[in-house]
Amino acid sequence: MLYGMGTVVLFLAVLVVAMMAMSAIIGNYFPELHRPEAVAKPSQVTPDSVSHVDPITLAVITAAIHEHRKRGR
Repeated sequence: MLYGMGTVVLFLAVLVVAMMAMSAIIGNYFPELHRPEAVAKPSQVTPDSVSHVDPITLAVITAAIHEHRKRGR
């Protein structure tokens, strides 16, 4: 039992070290182009920022939401 558990612990330790090394290598050679903090949060979305949506598409989406809410009650 001790041999088996030791093997598993050793394997997991090697796995953790290998994952950290791969992460460091990938991070050095392929840096992120977009940071997660640069993504717009839902609170930052305004009606002006979605003004490029086609009015017909907006009407269809609004009707679908209305129908979904009506059936849910």
